[in-house]
Amino acid sequence: MIVGLGNPGTEYENTRHNTGFKVIDEIAALWHVSVDKKKGKSLYGVYGTGEDRVVLLKPQTYMNLSGESLRQMMDFYKILPEDIIVIYDDMDLPLGSVRLRAKGSAGSHNGMKSILQHAGTNEIKRIRVGVGSHGFADAKDYVLGHFTKEDSEEITKAVRYAANAAIDAMMKPFERVMNDYNKKQNG
Repeated sequence: MIVGLGNPGTEYENTRHNTGFKVIDEIAALWHVSVDKKKGKSLYGVYGTGEDRVVLLKPQTYMNLSGESLRQMMDFYKILPEDIIVIYDDMDLPLGSVRLRAKGSAGSHNGMKSILQHAGTNEIKRIRVGVGSHGFADAKDYVLGHFTKEDSEEITKAVRYAANAAIDAMMKPFERVMNDYNKKQNG
C-alpha cells in the first residue's frame, strides 16, 4: 500500500500539507488508476491484481487522524506494516527535496504520528517531500497555505521524483531505492 497524506476538501487541494495526495495523484496518473473508490474513511484505487496489487490510499480523516484510515485499509486488505510506504510533506526539509527512510520517529508531523500509532510500529517506510518553512512562526498556517508560483515548479519536480521513488520501491528492495534516491536527489 502506498499512502499519501493530506486533508480532504477543495479548500486544502493545493496546500503544502496535501503534498502526499499530489504524489498519489502522480502515481495514479502514471499507472492509469483512479483513486476514487470510497471505503470507510478513505479514497483509494488499486493497481494490478491478485498478489501483485498495490493499493493507493488517500486518508479522508484530516491529517492528524490519518492512522484511522490506514488501519481500516490494513485490516481490510490484510496488509502488514512492512508492506506500506507513507508519503508526506516535511517542513524540516528544504523545498523540493525528497528523503526516503525505512523507519523512525514521526518528528513533528502529526499525520505520521497517527500512522505510527495505528500501525503499532515505527518501522513504516516513508518518503518525505520538503516544503521548507521559510521562517514561518506558525507551522499550521504555513502547511495549510498554498505554494507560491515560484515554489510550485520545485514542488512539481519533487512530486514527480517522489512518485518515481515509490514506484521503484514496488519492484526493488526499499533500502536500495532509498540509497539510490537519497543520493541523486531530484535527478
